[in-house]
Amino acid sequence: MSAHLSDLVARYPKLEECRSSIQEAYDLLTATFRKDGKLLICGNGGSAADAEHWAGELLKGFSDPRPLTASMRKGLAPKMAARLQWAFAVIPLTGFLAFSTAFGNDVDPKFVFAQLVLALGRSGDLLAALSTSGNAPNVCRAAEVARAKSLPVLAMTGISGGNLKDLADVCICVPAAQTSHVQEFHLPIYHCLSLMLEEYFANQWK
Repeated sequence: MSAHLSDLVARYPKLEECRSSIQEAYDLLTATFRKDGKLLICGNGGSAADAEHWAGELLKGFSDPRPLTASMRKGLAPKMAARLQWAFAVIPLTGFLAFSTAFGNDVDPKFVFAQLVLALGRSGDLLAALSTSGNAPNVCRAAEVARAKSLPVLAMTGISGGNLKDLADVCICVPAAQTSHVQEFHLPIYHCLSLMLEEYFANQWK
């Protein structure tokens, strides 16, 4: 068991009941990135902020430096290669402002994330669906499209899991129901997952 996961549970004892689902989430993420798959992330409100925050931790160094390997430096000027870091392929679906406002106005805002999963999702990719209730219609529609395209779904929700629980391959249902309390658990979980991923792939790419 990862020391990072053990540390998370030590600092947040209520997450002991989520230990196995967090480990399953890590396994799913690792399998995705090992195959050069992308992580697509969606959520609303605070969960949209979490989607952007999590993407930020994965698109650059999080806890440790991530110097490019020799193969990654190929074709780059040494000075440029020294300023870049290896990263995970992550797309927060919350960031397409022009598209999302146009699609929401012209078609249906409940299907904005679903349209992006349809457009961007490819075999080997993974959808992370964040919803404190587990019932956000636009997030659930995205999960439905992911399943139709045979993309696995990782959900982070509150205690009930909501509708997302049945749409997810792995669902981390944190032990809280109030929106703010759920979000207070989600952040340390995706930080832990980021630490675990960074450590694993740093060792793979030495």
